[in-house]
Amino acid sequence: MSSKRVLVIGAGLGGLSAAISLRQAGYEVEVFEKNEKIGGKLNVLKAGGYTFDLGPSILTLPHIFERLFERSGRRMADYFSIRPVRPHWRNFFEDGTVLDLYPEPDRMAAEARKVGEPPENIARFLRYSAKLYDLTNEGYFEQGLDNWREFARYYGLWKFLQFDLFRSMHQAVAAHFKTRYFRDIFDFFIKYVGSSAYRAPAFMNSLPTIQFRYDLWYVDGGLYNIARGLGRLMEELGIKLHVNAPVSEIRRENGRVTGLVARGAFHPADMIVSNVEVIPAYEQLLQEDPTFVASYERRFEPACSGLVLDLGLDCRYPQLAHHNFFFSGDQREHFAKVFESYELPDDPTLYVVAASRTDPTVAPPGCDCLKILPHIPYLREDRPLTRGDYLAFKERVLDKLERMGLTDLRRHIVYEHVLTPPDIRDRYNSNRGSIYGVVSDRWKNLAFKAPKQSTRYPNLFFVGGSVNPGSGMPMVVLCGQNVARQIVAWDRH
Repeated sequence: MSSKRVLVIGAGLGGLSAAISLRQAGYEVEVFEKNEKIGGKLNVLKAGGYTFDLGPSILTLPHIFERLFERSGRRMADYFSIRPVRPHWRNFFEDGTVLDLYPEPDRMAAEARKVGEPPENIARFLRYSAKLYDLTNEGYFEQGLDNWREFARYYGLWKFLQFDLFRSMHQAVAAHFKTRYFRDIFDFFIKYVGSSAYRAPAFMNSLPTIQFRYDLWYVDGGLYNIARGLGRLMEELGIKLHVNAPVSEIRRENGRVTGLVARGAFHPADMIVSNVEVIPAYEQLLQEDPTFVASYERRFEPACSGLVLDLGLDCRYPQLAHHNFFFSGDQREHFAKVFESYELPDDPTLYVVAASRTDPTVAPPGCDCLKILPHIPYLREDRPLTRGDYLAFKERVLDKLERMGLTDLRRHIVYEHVLTPPDIRDRYNSNRGSIYGVVSDRWKNLAFKAPKQSTRYPNLFFVGGSVNPGSGMPMVVLCGQNVARQIVAWDRH
């Protein structure tokens, strides 16, 4: 057991994963969380008999989570239980077309035939996606690669060229599918990282394999049970947790960080892991000079934010599956509004969760609880928006759902909760209210995020959606494991 002390700032999934992995490696670990409970954006709201997953609502790649338990000699199934979801999701289009996504090839082929998409196009695209995923997974994900030099060293020229570097995600999708329906559906897998299919590199088409090969899962009782399970594991491992303990400062001396200040008290550390995003950490906790912060802002633009709308209804809409997408009539225009002109979209694509399809405990009998999430721009000084602007946009969202089949939706709302980008920024200390960390943009960063080890302080490390490999629950959990491995190697060196 090492006598060295690591302090973790933030109990989001990246911070929890790093804390558990470092404890497994023998370090003394303490976690400081500013909110009243752990989980970060993996959050839950219970009100009026309804239970809402405020943040992530899809579990993928559960084997990455299982490692945290197995490496402590435990079974994840003893902490929370998961079940696969069918269909994966349901897609609604303005012309009345409805298509379901299934991992089973025969069921997927039947959906394709409904709209004249040759089933072999799906099979061909998924083979292409699988090659990209396996390539990305072996190095970028599992080795924790952080920059082009590490990429070139690991992959070599021949493998490097297999990343389909000269196309956007949309260009590659459009080359595989002939119908607008399947182009829109597979473009919108970019939702997992809050970016634009027209600006993301083509190797982001690895995302569908995550779902089609490894399935899409629900956590019984709601996804917040992942956080509860990890909290229990931390307690068993002897990791000290401080909640309602916002960190106000990271102190440093002679080019190294020395500890942190929380609730007015100084806590010394040999190393610090920040689950606070890179730019807010440098700007607020370290108060770095504006020139240094600006260099990060140029390279690592935030991904989009969202309007999170939670509705408790006094009825059920039987046409909904567990996960649903209501597509924009013009998805190119939708992406352009959000990611290029940074405006609220006129006709957004909406993600709608009706978790009671899988788990009847989340709503009263005969009722639905809906989580509705359109992607919208992050906070910008040159495009200021008021709470009134967001609430007017919310009305456009409800108009769209009523128009596309959720008849009289407003009349059936008995409970409503709204989170806007300023709420998201303030609650989770995310950079400019971003939900997904750093944007994946082939022209700005080729989907690379910030490095996990600070370029200024060698004993300061970062986890979460603003560093590699990026956003999404499995990726930030993997990031925490990779950071722990990096710390052990650096510490020994």
